[in-house]
Amino acid sequence: MNRYPLWKSVLIVLVVIVGTIYALPNLFGEIPAVQVAPIKAGAPWDAAPVEARIRETLASAHLEATGFERDPDGLRILFAETETQLKARDLIDAALNPDPKKPRYIVALNLLPGAPKWLLAIGAKPMYLGLDLRGGVHFLLEVDMAGAIAQRLDALAADIRSTLRSERIRSLGIARQGNTIVARFSDPTTAQQARTVLTKTFPELAIDRQENGDETRLIARLTPSAEQKIREFALKQNITTLHNRINELGVAEPVIQQQGANRIVVQLPGVQDVAKAKDILGRTATLEVRLVDDTPGALEAALAGRVPPGTELLTERNGRPILVKRDVVLTGERLTDAQPGFDSQTQEPAVHLTLDAAGARIFRDVTRENVGKRMAILLIDRGVAEVVTAPVIRTEIGGGRVQISGAMTTAEARDIALLLRAGSLAAPMRIVEERTIGPSLGKENIERGVNATLYGFLAIALFMIVYYEVIGIVSVVALFVNLVLLIALLSLLQATLTLPGIAAVALTLGMAIDANVLINERIREELRAGVSPQLAIAAGYDRAFDTILDSNVTSLIAGLALLIFGWGPVRGFAVVHVLGILTSIFSAVLVSRWLVNLIYGGNKRISRIRIG
Repeated sequence: MNRYPLWKSVLIVLVVIVGTIYALPNLFGEIPAVQVAPIKAGAPWDAAPVEARIRETLASAHLEATGFERDPDGLRILFAETETQLKARDLIDAALNPDPKKPRYIVALNLLPGAPKWLLAIGAKPMYLGLDLRGGVHFLLEVDMAGAIAQRLDALAADIRSTLRSERIRSLGIARQGNTIVARFSDPTTAQQARTVLTKTFPELAIDRQENGDETRLIARLTPSAEQKIREFALKQNITTLHNRINELGVAEPVIQQQGANRIVVQLPGVQDVAKAKDILGRTATLEVRLVDDTPGALEAALAGRVPPGTELLTERNGRPILVKRDVVLTGERLTDAQPGFDSQTQEPAVHLTLDAAGARIFRDVTRENVGKRMAILLIDRGVAEVVTAPVIRTEIGGGRVQISGAMTTAEARDIALLLRAGSLAAPMRIVEERTIGPSLGKENIERGVNATLYGFLAIALFMIVYYEVIGIVSVVALFVNLVLLIALLSLLQATLTLPGIAAVALTLGMAIDANVLINERIREELRAGVSPQLAIAAGYDRAFDTILDSNVTSLIAGLALLIFGWGPVRGFAVVHVLGILTSIFSAVLVSRWLVNLIYGGNKRISRIRIG
């Protein structure tokens, strides 16, 4: 008789049940919502007056919300349909941000899972849909190449100071002036010694010597090839940084690619938390360490409009003005890690930084030579420099571990650590174009894709039932299980389904039924040869398995190649294709045979199999 052992039958049933549960959330659709969050992530805010203002705005426009949901980071307003959601978003944005140049809140479209809470509690979520099906966020970012070069020159100036200090060559000052680094020396001999050391240490610099009265200057410029490398590196580093930030957010299948010589396209399809994504990507947090200018009378002169040369007037977090030197001691390039935590003494939220070897050496030397002076740690976010903390240097700090703290919340410390850990931007960026693509645009695509898959499934089912009778019904049930398991896997992995992905689903159905046709024809051949029905079933499955495996392995190799080397729509197709091959082998071989065993396996003396 054809029977599976009990453990195998239980395993197949469990897999089918679990797959069905995790595929269920896709039946409930999604709820259109508008998400409101403060422009500064983690900043304390009172949601009650914001909610009251939104209710008043919606009521005046005769728009009805189906619900309001609050969480520590924002407020979500739920709607019954996307048309209402789109209208409400514009009204809420205008009401909460009367001055578009100085927005106070992020107002973004969002889609929330409509599945019951018990499904969400066990991690059963609907699969992500791509930009062409669901909508999402589209950014076009422009990299400031002039800023990239200036940032690199600032880092080189700091490295030059450290190098000359380690070689015990004394200078009168080293500073960046435009696109050059100027080092001043008291005599030509010292200048020549420095030039010899710097030429050997920094081959990317072209160094000229210049006499200027009583002092000798070395003027260092980047060579044309070095500038080009910096531009290329800036673009690649920023793309890598954006990838890291998005990975930290947990966004599936983002599209991040270069456009032209200095632009980056970022598409975030299927984003669950649009407001958070916009905030993180819109931020360009970089870290700088500079010395504070505490010269008597200098701050007062700066406040009166007479900023001393080589300094910059900034503001501390407590609102007090502070005068810092423009010379950058250390940048975020020297960071290897950043983790949120707490100050061991005050228990306030803090960010703990770890520097690389060069950064640790520079920080140790600077703190040793400036004991008793103040050092400012700046966070440059959205192009605005803010002094997070400016402690007095009490002693030399070695080991490469630094802490920044000062009037920040736990959430803000977490976000700052995320941004810095993801990698500092090699160059500032500005958003040239920002589009939130509404889900209504993909509604027609979804309907057509679902209809194509449904009609294809029904056509296959009709053919199999007519041609193979009872065994054909078994094949159709196995095909349906295959579809359910594929949807469950896409949902579990939170993969993004796009239009090419829907095409891959249709292809998977065809390939899966092909395996069943092979099995059914093998059984027919055995019956024609006069073999008993039970032996024909066993031989049909056993002999067809090698052929099914060979054909699926070759398809799997092609799918993996597309997955590894493809991008965008091609990669989306490949993901579904590869998963579909795995589920089709399971359903066509194991599930269908289990069903056939249930129908025919218990009767040893069966005289006929209804197989057409």
